[in-house]
Amino acid sequence: MAYEKETERIDRCDDVETHGDLLAIVNEKLPDEDELYDLAELFKIFGDSTRIRILFVLFEAEVCVCDLAAALSMTDSAVSHQLGILKRNKLVKSRRVGKSVFYSLADGHVRTIISQGIEHLEE
Repeated sequence: MAYEKETERIDRCDDVETHGDLLAIVNEKLPDEDELYDLAELFKIFGDSTRIRILFVLFEAEVCVCDLAAALSMTDSAVSHQLGILKRNKLVKSRRVGKSVFYSLADGHVRTIISQGIEHLEE
């Protein structure tokens, strides 16, 4: 599906007027700039299709790099590089069993983000 430029005009108010009561609520709840920056950086991690593919595999099972590489038709080094990014950003965790290292989603929050993304796309 090709990207189509949206041509629909955005509706605007006829009069320029602010609503102080609503702005007070928003300003009270709005996170500070550092938090918003960190959130934007987190979402950038989800902006790479390779990392999303890795997360989808880990959504289903805990696997080692070799299994991930095979499942995604990628090299071990390419998978390892992406896992490093995901791990630094606390989206995946690892555990060693003998000579193998198994990766999984870091916590339920990552699972929720992926699940809600899928639900949103299916609407």
